[in-house]
Amino acid sequence: MFIYPTDLARKVSLLAPVLLAFTVFLAPVSVPATRLVDQYKTQTITPETTAGLQAFFKALDYSWMQFENGAPPFILGRIPADINSTVSTVSKKHTFFMGLLPMILLANQEIKGEREELLQILKRHKTRSTTTNDRERLEEVAKRYGLRGHPLTDHRARSRLLQRVDTIPPALVLAQAANESSWGTSRFAQLGNNLFGEWTFKPGTGIVPVGRPPGETYEVRKFSSIYESIRSYMNNLNRHGAYRKLREIRKALRRSGQPTAGRALAEGLLKYSQRGEEYIREIQAMIRQNKLARADTAFLRQPKIEILTSISMTGSGFFSTRNRLIGHLPPLRSNP
Repeated sequence: MFIYPTDLARKVSLLAPVLLAFTVFLAPVSVPATRLVDQYKTQTITPETTAGLQAFFKALDYSWMQFENGAPPFILGRIPADINSTVSTVSKKHTFFMGLLPMILLANQEIKGEREELLQILKRHKTRSTTTNDRERLEEVAKRYGLRGHPLTDHRARSRLLQRVDTIPPALVLAQAANESSWGTSRFAQLGNNLFGEWTFKPGTGIVPVGRPPGETYEVRKFSSIYESIRSYMNNLNRHGAYRKLREIRKALRRSGQPTAGRALAEGLLKYSQRGEEYIREIQAMIRQNKLARADTAFLRQPKIEILTSISMTGSGFFSTRNRLIGHLPPLRSNP
């Protein structure tokens, strides 16, 4: 038996003849090393086909050409293997972007929460009212962002930490994900949910690249979901010394009251690729050509889990009969 919101049930019933294997389940987001987990239950979807993923979007009235009503929050477990062979180039691009955008917004929401938490701790520090829990939490976040020094006693460390705990423009994430993973079709994306080519130096824990030089031990990381790949990539940009310029550009834009646009922050990616400036121009061109700047102002819909109805479906229908899908309220846009 399925459990669906009333309006969504009607839409799904119209799509039921599309017999596609598709799993949807409610689960807390797995976010290691942080307490900012699952502000609301987030659905995880694992589509086997691109058509199934597109049908899911349609059921939620989620369109790349019009997401003024917000993006529905969900975690995409994997990119369908047939995304490069069953749809047109334009459809492939839109499906790829739509699949990633909610996770980018969720990851940025997590970072915003961390930043606000840090600001509250630092505010209490000024009034000499910090607690042991405050100090432990500050140490935990500082460690995750690779910060040396003590933010409560060193103003330079405090400034560096706030410069690191900040969001990444969705346009930049989308462009780099498409570029690095060949629109989700690369071997590393398909086998390891790795969209950004991140490495690991723990033998046996990743995927060995074809043509790896003799004597090298690095492997390409495996992630439990695409969401974890996105979170890791964001943390990498926010903590690694190679991307200090990106963080400085972001800080300068915030100080001047300008939006932290993806094209602007791309200037800080000089060391992301051996191609240097050429890589930066390629990422900026992808943002421009695919009109990704509009994603920088995207926001999440607020989910609705209270009003549900039951629908009986059997076999390998539109969704797995073992799981359930939440609906969504009209958007709650606190930061227009």
